[in-house]
Amino acid sequence: MNINEIAKLAGVSRATVSRYLNNGYVSREKKELIRKVIQETGYQPSTQAQMLRTKKTRLVGIILPKINSESISRMVAGISEVLNERGYQIILANTDNNLNEELKYLSLFRDNQVDGVIFIGTVFTAKHKQMMKEYKVPIVILGQCLDGYPCVYQDDFHAAKELTALLLEKGERLAYIGVLERDEAAGRNRRRGFEAAVQNAGMVVPKDRMKEAAFKIESGYEKTKEIFEQAKELPDSIFCATDNLAIGAGIYLKEVGKKVPEDVQLVGTGDTEAGRLVVPSLSSAHFFYKTSGVEAAKMLGDLLEADEKICKEIKMGYEIHIRDSIRK
Repeated sequence: MNINEIAKLAGVSRATVSRYLNNGYVSREKKELIRKVIQETGYQPSTQAQMLRTKKTRLVGIILPKINSESISRMVAGISEVLNERGYQIILANTDNNLNEELKYLSLFRDNQVDGVIFIGTVFTAKHKQMMKEYKVPIVILGQCLDGYPCVYQDDFHAAKELTALLLEKGERLAYIGVLERDEAAGRNRRRGFEAAVQNAGMVVPKDRMKEAAFKIESGYEKTKEIFEQAKELPDSIFCATDNLAIGAGIYLKEVGKKVPEDVQLVGTGDTEAGRLVVPSLSSAHFFYKTSGVEAAKMLGDLLEADEKICKEIKMGYEIHIRDSIRK
């Protein structure tokens, strides 16, 4: 079975079948005729021949920081849904939050044939930016905002600010457990949101109740312990930059006999399944991670398939879910 035979069975020209196979314009009626013939005959076009004709591989590289993260898996699910439908295959590159691994994969995708890249980035160093400037294929940034690049990102600042304001309704002595500020979204922007709400309330949180942690439950536990061992005044409310940190904080509080939320209010960020299942259930900010993956994939697909290259930014919304870990 070849293109000529497909064209004859569908009652269309060879050129029309060629455009169909290469994602060119074909009327809806003719598309359906060709699709039906291909389905009935089981025809598989030659990938190598298509690559030679179009200079396209139909491959998209996805660079991600942690493959076992719930938020990342939701993003990848959204990306896959769109790109699979558009006829692309994806290559996942897991960096495990290692900057050198990110640079390695950026180099690998730059030098090998992928049609485009979605970069779920956390930190952008001078080396990252220089390597990305050398790209000849489109890059879409997911999860962060970077000037000069199409981006889809979360409203971390306002989500953190709103969560902190909820704590302040029934709390007086706040503590903060975040991640490194070199992470623009989860680190810097969530801390800025926390500090803005505290400042609006005319309060100051002392340094002995401000901690930076890793993206792990264990780290949330350790930093909460440090606060309770070092702070001159113990907190009655704790803001955590991720749900995992909040879960770790809750484990420590239970060990030392502190009740949540009676003694200490607790909030996280990300609205994970684990946060919803712990007792008491965790109040958190819900981000639309899968939808952001869908939007990033659509953005990349449009860049690959349109003549005009438009640099767009999409800031996603969020929802605050109030559960049992704050005082009513």
